[in-house]
Amino acid sequence: MTLHKLAAGTGYTYLTSQVAAHDRAERSQVGLAAYYEEKGESPGRWLGSGLAGLDLADGEAVTEEQMKLLFGQGRHPRSQEHDAVARGWGSLGRAFPTFTATSLRQEVAAAFSEHNTSHGRRWNVPIPTEVRAVIRTEVATRAFVRTNGRAPYDDTELTGFVATASKPAQTPIAGYDLTFSPVKSVSALWALAAPEVAREVQAAHEAAVRATISLLEAEVAFTRVGKAGIRQVPVTGLVAAAFDHRDSRAGDPDLHTHVVISNKVQTLPDEGGKWLTLDGRMVFKAKVMASEHYNTRLEAELTQRLGVRFTESPSPQGRRPVREIVGIDPRLLQAWSTRRGDITSRQRQLAASFQADHGRAPTRIESLALAQQANLETRPNKHEPRSLGDQRDQWRAEADAVLAAGGPAYRPASVADMLANVQVGAWVRSSELGGYEPGHVLARRVVDVLESTRSTWQVWHVRAEALRQARYAGIPLSSLDATVSAVVDVVTQQLSVPVDAVPDLGEPAFLRRADGASVYSVHGSRSYTSSAILGAERSLLVAGERIDGHVIPDFFVDLAIRRGAAAGLSLDPGQSELVRALATSGARLQVALAPAGSGKTTAMSTLATAWRSGGGKVIGLAPTAVAAEELGQAIDTTAETVAKFVRSSAAAASDGRVAAFPPIGPRTLVVIDEAGMVGTKDLEAVVDNVLERGGSVRLVGDDQQLTAVAASGV
Repeated sequence: MTLHKLAAGTGYTYLTSQVAAHDRAERSQVGLAAYYEEKGESPGRWLGSGLAGLDLADGEAVTEEQMKLLFGQGRHPRSQEHDAVARGWGSLGRAFPTFTATSLRQEVAAAFSEHNTSHGRRWNVPIPTEVRAVIRTEVATRAFVRTNGRAPYDDTELTGFVATASKPAQTPIAGYDLTFSPVKSVSALWALAAPEVAREVQAAHEAAVRATISLLEAEVAFTRVGKAGIRQVPVTGLVAAAFDHRDSRAGDPDLHTHVVISNKVQTLPDEGGKWLTLDGRMVFKAKVMASEHYNTRLEAELTQRLGVRFTESPSPQGRRPVREIVGIDPRLLQAWSTRRGDITSRQRQLAASFQADHGRAPTRIESLALAQQANLETRPNKHEPRSLGDQRDQWRAEADAVLAAGGPAYRPASVADMLANVQVGAWVRSSELGGYEPGHVLARRVVDVLESTRSTWQVWHVRAEALRQARYAGIPLSSLDATVSAVVDVVTQQLSVPVDAVPDLGEPAFLRRADGASVYSVHGSRSYTSSAILGAERSLLVAGERIDGHVIPDFFVDLAIRRGAAAGLSLDPGQSELVRALATSGARLQVALAPAGSGKTTAMSTLATAWRSGGGKVIGLAPTAVAAEELGQAIDTTAETVAKFVRSSAAAASDGRVAAFPPIGPRTLVVIDEAGMVGTKDLEAVVDNVLERGGSVRLVGDDQQLTAVAASGV
């Protein structure tokens, strides 16, 4: 599941524009043939408990006029009907303000598109850097003249104008677009299987979406009232519109649903039944939890309905495994991942350009920005509407071509062969669904994962991990919710330690929410840790006080700095001071903090030279293989991942061996790059191992960096 803010105005039109031209509210009454033959997507449908306050029913069709009123203007979706006044369909609090100013950034983007189309190319084809610079300067100059009635005096004045004018135009938030997409094998089965099976796949998807929206209503349906919004109170429910789509922009089968949650919510009667704004903080807090809930629920639904099996497929390093349906050929999944391939290819190009321009690899935050840029630059125009019947015929032909391309040596060689390998309709006893463990076993596993990925956690992280572990364990649909709830309770109440215990101030009942929490607290904000994490932190603090380590004389530090300067690696005063402090302190554990791009890599290269000159040995560790390779190049040695070091050390200890791999002695310096991304327990394991053998450790990183890499997506 992905999450994006929906801007007011025309932000909703990408959903309504794809609905079939002849779709009407009574579509559900037309025959099955029309369902397969009508071109375009099905009309949206209303969802959520908050609909009662709008005189709309769950499942009722969404009209374009209603979308324009609610999501475009922030008004009652039925306020234009002839009897709106008589029925009291008035305002929903404040309507969205209108901002007509267009930012320079939008003008530049339009100029880029015009440049491409005027040269006969697609609007979003990448433009060479030098051409983009010329276009940007021309647009900025015209905008300056239009605003000031004269040309800019010099480049400095123009640069200042650009900085101010490039700020995005103000746009109120109309809601949040949650896009629920199953794994590719589910879409493939839906696209190719017999109609009755395809309908079960779609029904499972819709059930998982609805169940997730119900969960969100319990966890994010809040608004803020009082001075400065100090009180967080529940609302009647969410108001949402769901739109089902069948394919990706590339035309590949991609069953997915956009659920647009309105920013308008209604308070309960005891708060006056007022229409206010949804507390958006909760939506983003619940994002990963909601995504895992959908994934787990969908897998359980499909297993119960069709008897299919799921298994883990290979994933990039640092990412959690993706579970696909057993029997769906990987060649087909790859062929139907056109958009992902385009994005990945463009992202590699952007990362290479970033490396060349900045002399370093992008940080994780910068990589996310490059990924978003790659997504936008490779996005094709939407194709003409097609009927589901046409799409299924095309997908069947494409799949047969992909499967037959390998020749007779490959199996399956056709769609029919492949579908025969998918266990659709097999009767399965619940005891056979993964041999699932009891709740306390899953709870312990949840804590193990949390401890390895972060030092503190909240209930959002606990529930997300509980859902993953329930999915991996094959918990059946009939006991899924109860099992997950039990696991969350055990983790938060028995296996975790509250970090910020909130005192009970004795608020009266009317200042408490239904769960007993104070309205002056933020739902789900309590943080937890564990005894193991606290123990690891104490151990690291003790290690940080030891100063009995190897010391490099100043002479070798000065020599290394001069040699670096001669080789083109000059250090500024701050970098020189950092190297000297790390080499001469005698500290067994020392931390070097600096933001990305401040020259930490160059400083570490000089530190390694100084340490070796003083008779020592340097070992490099990093949280990922890519970071380890970059560190190894900087300090001129082979660097390994922290995980590999921890595993090898544990294996050596279990075998009774004294030496760890690689060998460590009193003059060994272990440099851990991007240390902020290493889990606390793994960090303690490395430090204990090194210090036990007399070595010293230097932790290098950025205290503003993201958390442990194994926590990706948590």
